[in-house]
Amino acid sequence: MPDQDSINNVLKPFIQPWYDSIAAPAKAQERVLADLLLKYGLTEYGKDHQAPKIGSINDYQANFPIINYEGLVPYFKKVKEASYTSFLFEPPECWVMTRGSTGKSKVLPATQTHLKQIFNCGARAIINYAIRKQSYNIFLGVILNLNFPSSVQTMTYEGKQVTYGYSSGTYARLNPMFDRVSLLPRQEEIDALGSGIGRKDWEKRFELAYQMSKDQNVTAAMGVTPVILSFARYLKHVHGKKPSDIWKTQALFCTSVRKIHFKYGPILKKYFGDIPIVEMYTATEGVFGQQLDDYPYITPNYDSYFFEVKTNKGIKMLHELKRGEWGKLVVSSCMFPRYDIGDLVEAAGKNYYRIIGRNNTRTVLEHKLYRTFLGWLL
Repeated sequence: MPDQDSINNVLKPFIQPWYDSIAAPAKAQERVLADLLLKYGLTEYGKDHQAPKIGSINDYQANFPIINYEGLVPYFKKVKEASYTSFLFEPPECWVMTRGSTGKSKVLPATQTHLKQIFNCGARAIINYAIRKQSYNIFLGVILNLNFPSSVQTMTYEGKQVTYGYSSGTYARLNPMFDRVSLLPRQEEIDALGSGIGRKDWEKRFELAYQMSKDQNVTAAMGVTPVILSFARYLKHVHGKKPSDIWKTQALFCTSVRKIHFKYGPILKKYFGDIPIVEMYTATEGVFGQQLDDYPYITPNYDSYFFEVKTNKGIKMLHELKRGEWGKLVVSSCMFPRYDIGDLVEAAGKNYYRIIGRNNTRTVLEHKLYRTFLGWLL
């Protein structure tokens, strides 16, 4: 193990920009928007919305409309037909799909800049954990790969047939970090088992993960929270062992669902032991935040994405929300200007936020009832 200073010098470029942005979110957001406008100005969409002439946040909000996935589909069609500058400032490196947990799977492009942000921001949860806990040996073990397959379907792009798959598996396969950190199974080995996501398909992946890692030093698991839990239940049911009987896992890095700490946390600890659960706010469209400390909230990547919230009192910057304020999250990224991600977010104060869930009637009603009866806890 190298000395602590050497390790910190390696990790600092990934994590320090996040720490700096938390200290001054308004300045960080202004810098991000300025950079995004330069990129948008290289696209037909950006030029149509006056990107080269915009000089303030208010101008940006006045000229660029909020757009959801359905609104993006016609532009993606143009991108597929070899006209990426219609909406993107650089060509896609690949295409990825969502899990379709709330409906039909979305298919989106992934550019080089987008992938770099996914990899850099995606590493922050485990890096921040290692620095905060002074537990650098987490990098010396194996990280369980329980991701979805990255080779699922084909599509026509620029007149050629290309293969694409679920974003989690695709990002794991392309991430250069996993050339230095042991990820088992490798994504290519998962893909070789097929593209299905039914019960039998997952059982094959879980068995592969178990057989490849049962004699290894598994220090962490990272991925979609219900999948991590399903893997633990599979081990207990099929092999009669809990993960804590096999490995001394240091932490779980959990994504993709709401109520990770309160709904899933107690059950995960039943199987993995009383270890830290670190929440990550990730989506196919970006890695938007991660848990900063022991509090069960996420803190945004202010240095990489531009965050707004549509509240019942109008549009506000995410960092301007007062404790208890909530609304629909709107994210601007290197690919998507003012994108309605479809999630509801609530401020807990001091750059802590809680992802309430998807923006639908059930979630809104549930949240309003929660605030009515338990709002005093906020």
